[in-house]
Amino acid sequence: MGFIAFLKTQFIVHLLIGFVFVVSGLIINFIQLCTLVLWPINKQFYRRVNCRLAYSLWSQLVMLLEWWSGTECTLFSDQATVNTFGKEHVIIILNHNFEIDFLCGWTMTERFGVLGSSKVLAKRELLYVPLIGWTWYFLEIVFCKRKWEEDRDTVIKGLKRLSDYPEYMWFLLYCEGTRFTETKHRISMEVAESKGLPKLKYHLLPRTKGFTTAVQCLRGTVSAVYDVTLNFRGNKNPSLLGILYGKKYEADMCVRRFPLEDIPQDEKEAANWLHKLYQEKDALQEMYNQEGIFPGQQFKPPRRPWTLLNFLFWATILLSPLFTFGFGVFASGSPLLILAFLGLVGAASFGVRRLIGVTEIEKGSSYGNQEFKKKE
Repeated sequence: MGFIAFLKTQFIVHLLIGFVFVVSGLIINFIQLCTLVLWPINKQFYRRVNCRLAYSLWSQLVMLLEWWSGTECTLFSDQATVNTFGKEHVIIILNHNFEIDFLCGWTMTERFGVLGSSKVLAKRELLYVPLIGWTWYFLEIVFCKRKWEEDRDTVIKGLKRLSDYPEYMWFLLYCEGTRFTETKHRISMEVAESKGLPKLKYHLLPRTKGFTTAVQCLRGTVSAVYDVTLNFRGNKNPSLLGILYGKKYEADMCVRRFPLEDIPQDEKEAANWLHKLYQEKDALQEMYNQEGIFPGQQFKPPRRPWTLLNFLFWATILLSPLFTFGFGVFASGSPLLILAFLGLVGAASFGVRRLIGVTEIEKGSSYGNQEFKKKE
């Protein structure tokens, strides 16, 4: 094991990375709070500023994937589709099987210049998660309780507010509503059988309300829907902890573009279109499992240096005073100060671990275990 590889496995290094992310995130959140005064003066300027502030935070996670772990992301698509990336407003549909599927999506948005302006339909619980939810609030992310009767007006209002967004926007939808687990899949397929819908092998039954509402509200704003099917070579199941330990993965993403005018305007027909799409996604996964490859041309968009430079900027600003302070504490010889400092380090470690836990499948919500048995 080389020295760099050894460093990547060390807890103290992970703690320092976490310190930079957390403290820079809190600083960014404070700056975002201050930018609220811009909203009534110049809404579009407020949005552009917050896109760049969000980029400064999220790109640190992308840096871990691209530069720290060296994970490779390969696109399977066609040249005409790739030529549109980063040049139009779109809705993204992504399968939700892996702990770092969002991070692979962010890597693509970064390489095509839309990371800061990327959006998602997120569960409301995330609004109260420091850094993640707070940053999304200032980005006008649409939050929902995942109970359509209560969410309908909020979701429609939030989506329509994005109709004049000044930056090219990729709006991510996890139409399955929750991460894939065997228990959720079994229950989901029971619902499919009761409704006379074709069963899926690799996906949960898609929930159509969020998709049809997004298409209706953003019609005239977004140009297309990108269907993205993600898998990892070698049947790997990567985690954010694995990325932090420097493990390298190879992600393959099959991307298909559907012009929005090809999607039916009628809600029921649009829902049927989505069900058909998920049957096609299942077939793509089956092909990948059998052949180890998706159809289409292969593209490897080059990683850009900005994620690394951004992290080095924050690390330089934040770690220098931390080291100076820590040295001063231990040089003082005061047991009280030393214990207080170690307690602060322990609290920081706990906080970082809790943030990572948000992505872990086994610690995910039970949403879907019973909700699939309810009507949409």
